[in-house]
Amino acid sequence: MTSMLHPVSVGPIVGHTTASSARIWARAHDNADAARTLGVAALFEGDQGIPGSARYFRLQREYDRTGTTDFVGLQPGSRYTVRLASLALDHVDPMETSSLEEIAKKLPAADAWLDELGGMPEEHCLASFTTFPVQSGDFSFIFGSCRYPETLWGKKLSDAIFAAIHDRCHSDTLAEADKARFTLMIGDQIYADLLNRHVPIGRADTEEEFRSRYVDAFTTRNMSTLLSSTPTYMILDDHEVEDNWSLSRIKKDPDKRKLFFTAMMFYRSYQWLHSPTTEYGSDALYYHFNYGQYPFFVLDARSKRLRHEESSLSQLLSIGRYKDCRELMENEHHLLGRPKKNPDEDYRSQLDDFCQWLIDAQQAVGDLPKFVVSSSVFSPNTMESAKDDYGKFKDDAWAAFPTTRAQVLQTIVENNVQNVVFLTGDVHCSNCAGMTLERADGSPLPLRLYDITSSAFYWPFPFADGEPEEFVHNSRQENDPFTFTTREGPITLHYKAGYFCQEDNFTQVNVTASSLRVRYFDKKGQPLSDVDLPLS
Repeated sequence: MTSMLHPVSVGPIVGHTTASSARIWARAHDNADAARTLGVAALFEGDQGIPGSARYFRLQREYDRTGTTDFVGLQPGSRYTVRLASLALDHVDPMETSSLEEIAKKLPAADAWLDELGGMPEEHCLASFTTFPVQSGDFSFIFGSCRYPETLWGKKLSDAIFAAIHDRCHSDTLAEADKARFTLMIGDQIYADLLNRHVPIGRADTEEEFRSRYVDAFTTRNMSTLLSSTPTYMILDDHEVEDNWSLSRIKKDPDKRKLFFTAMMFYRSYQWLHSPTTEYGSDALYYHFNYGQYPFFVLDARSKRLRHEESSLSQLLSIGRYKDCRELMENEHHLLGRPKKNPDEDYRSQLDDFCQWLIDAQQAVGDLPKFVVSSSVFSPNTMESAKDDYGKFKDDAWAAFPTTRAQVLQTIVENNVQNVVFLTGDVHCSNCAGMTLERADGSPLPLRLYDITSSAFYWPFPFADGEPEEFVHNSRQENDPFTFTTREGPITLHYKAGYFCQEDNFTQVNVTASSLRVRYFDKKGQPLSDVDLPLS
């Protein structure tokens, strides 16, 4: 058996981080398909490897030769450096199923690679990160969505904004409290369909095409610099599969089933794998994490989504299965997967897990903000969806899923969950919406809710969608209430939205126990708008 270290082909990426651990991801070197590959990684101080920190980890075929390793036992709020590489093992039966421990016994002790790791090119082997605090004071984070990939010379344009994000995380000119501690990329990190799902040109539907999308996206200079130096959390949206994707499509078209399975295999390999491991099981793409005492829940609002396509509406109504669009949406549209029918069942849906998390978070941290990442916008609705139920039926956001929306709001109201803040993307128009909840007599509930939307990182077609006037700005004035039932009677959601922006942008949220400061920045890191949101 011979072996040799190689620079990784994608990565490293700093993933889920805690006060005492960090998860580091990488993909094996190119041309590794003929050999078994492992990763080897170690902590470094300057150019010296730390003895005892080196380890081997699997780069697995089923995850497109990607893998992760967790560094544990770290100190809170401390900066660390990791070097890693890909290790090719020749003359191994590809069908062999030896464990990592069994393979490692045939190799030198992992520390034997420290000198060679120290000589690897930093661009392809170096990751650095700061562990989270146990208890956090004021802090900030950055989030955004939707990076259209472009081609050839356009790649520099789509990559430019990530240099500005990196500066907002690490620039020495910023006060420590103003440096973003982590980033959230909340959908459309790739565009599997470059043009339109109905146009086959530039549409990924094979393993090689999906691989190319991810490699191209994650290896541009500014993006790779950011991912290797800042803890980053990701979740998918529609363009990781195809435009306006819902799971219902696989029942109608066998090709869509293959497309979905291929898209999910690559999503899991390149985005999900470096996310937190949770109690929800290995099939769940949703997860939660904390920064200090501040809780975050990241919803999977796409892979389990069930809805009817517009083309099926007339047929469903004509055969008398439903009386109208609203009845159909209430019964058949489920944003987070189908909820359980019997409350006594052991089965728990994503919606059940999320609602329980809201209850648990309120009990654990009181009125501190609870951040909910959703690739789809909670509020505001589009003008089209506000017109009538047919407009809502066609929508791609929470408005088209009234049963899911109602159960989440019911949980918030009945359990007095305070300061829920949705972080959303998708619509290529950033904005900020404050929501109020009212009883039937018009008296307000003392609960604050917000939706902060950040989109897009890069979208070169502003004329195609995302116009600020496409959205409701004041639900009361524009007749767009949402009423749902609770134990104390009907409650109505209203909202006001503002600070709309169509420029390429990202959002930095500065968090204190009493307020949020929301700032939008352009692709060069110049401020676009600034709003303070009070907390209760």
